[in-house]
Amino acid sequence: MSLPLRPLDESGFGAVVDCNLATNAESLAPQLVAALHQHRLLIVPRQHLTYADLLTVASCFGAVDTSVDRRYAVGGFPGLTVISNIVEDGEHIGIYDGDNEEEWHADNSFKPELTSATMLYSVITPAQGGETRFADATRAYADLPPKTLQRIEGMRAVHSIEQLGVLQSQASGGQSSIAAGSLASQPEVEHPLVLTHPATGARSLLLGSMVISGITTLTEKESRVLLDELLAHTTSAPYVYSHRWNQGDLVVWDNLATLHTASPCDSSRHRRLLYRAAVR
Repeated sequence: MSLPLRPLDESGFGAVVDCNLATNAESLAPQLVAALHQHRLLIVPRQHLTYADLLTVASCFGAVDTSVDRRYAVGGFPGLTVISNIVEDGEHIGIYDGDNEEEWHADNSFKPELTSATMLYSVITPAQGGETRFADATRAYADLPPKTLQRIEGMRAVHSIEQLGVLQSQASGGQSSIAAGSLASQPEVEHPLVLTHPATGARSLLLGSMVISGITTLTEKESRVLLDELLAHTTSAPYVYSHRWNQGDLVVWDNLATLHTASPCDSSRHRRLLYRAAVR
C-alpha cells in the first residue's frame, strides 16, 4: 500500500496523509518516516485511535520518550501525556494548555538529547482559538542572506529550563507548563544554533523565544538582537502554517526541522483535550 500524500502547498512544507492509522500504521511506517523527513509536518485527519494505537503510531517514528510528568501521564501507556485546559475538582487534568499565546519553540530543547519528532492527537476541539502554528525552520535557514549564514556558522546557544519557567509564569499570570520539581532542576544545556538533521543532512535554525538565554560567543544584548532577528524571519508568513484542529486530527512534526506555538484559547468558553507522544 502506497501512502496517499497531498502537500499543503508548492513549498513542500507539510502534507496531508489520507489513511487509517488504526489498522495500517505499522505497515506504512517506513513511508511515514520518509514523508516526515521530506515534508517536516504531517496532518492525518479523521482518525479514531485508542491509547494503544497512539503509541503504535508514535513508535513508527522512533523510540517513545517515557520521561514524562507522571501527574499528566496516561496510566498504563508510558509516553502518552494529556494536554488540556480542562479543570476538574480544581485541578488541571493535563499539562496546562493556557489561554495566552505560547512561545515559539522546539520541544525539549532544554534537554541534552533533542526530541526528534512529536505527535498530537485531538479529542476535544475548541470552536474558536487553539490553533497550532508551525514554522519551517529548514527553508527559513536556507533563505537567509549569505552574510548571515556565514556569521551564525558554528554558533552555540544556551537553553535554560529555569528561564523558560520564569518567563512563562510572568507572561501568563503565574501559570507555567514547567512542572515544579520535575524539570526545574534541569541544568542549562548548549545546542548548535544551526542543526544538521541526522537523517536528511538538511540544516535548520534551532530557536526559542523564551528558552534561549544567550549565544555563547556574544554579549547578552548582541545575543538578543540576533535571536530576535532570526526568530522574526523564521516565523514570518512565508514559512508558517497554522493548523485549525478538528476532532480526530493527528499531527506529527519533525522537531529537528520546525518550530511551533499554540494560539490563545479561552478556557472559560472552550474546552480542549489532546494526547501527546514524543520520540527520540
